[in-house]
Amino acid sequence: MTWTATERYRLEPAPGGLGLVQDLLNTVAAGAPARPDLLADVTGAQGWADAAGTAWAAATGRPAPHLVLDAEGVDELRAFREGLHDVAARAGRGEDAAPPPFPERSAAVALRLGEDGVVRLEPRGTGRRHLVALVLAELYEGQRADTARRLKTCRNPLCRVAFYDRSRNNSGVWHDVKTCGNAANLRAYRARQRER
Repeated sequence: MTWTATERYRLEPAPGGLGLVQDLLNTVAAGAPARPDLLADVTGAQGWADAAGTAWAAATGRPAPHLVLDAEGVDELRAFREGLHDVAARAGRGEDAAPPPFPERSAAVALRLGEDGVVRLEPRGTGRRHLVALVLAELYEGQRADTARRLKTCRNPLCRVAFYDRSRNNSGVWHDVKTCGNAANLRAYRARQRER
């Protein structure tokens, strides 16, 4: 299983289907050196969506979704990603303020009783609507399992990488301490030195 957007930052993916949420967040142009935005055009977005659907199926044991994206859907998917990023960034800082408005705050899902007796959320819609429903369903499941709070975005203002905080006390703030944490700590140290 490969989460292509997350793997390019050399990060371990979030567990289970929450990896889809992390991977969508990591399609953004970020890091040092900056990686390209995987949702910049329809071809790139479709390639990412196909790979993410396959990885989601492997992570959850469910059939891979067939997602077909168009230009309008990709634009709306980027807007959804930005809103989701803002929510994740605020949550990672422990802020409770109301989230900024962004499109697609809801999605169509159905409850389905499986042969194994487990009730699951079944995303509905086509194209980006189905993808948004998958992302929101996985975020909901992560909240229920109390794992979604560990999905954060790097606190370095120059970096937007999403990471899954595996620290014991959920205190991580950098996607990579060596690159983002050390640079931020050095900037803070130099600022304190200038003030003296």
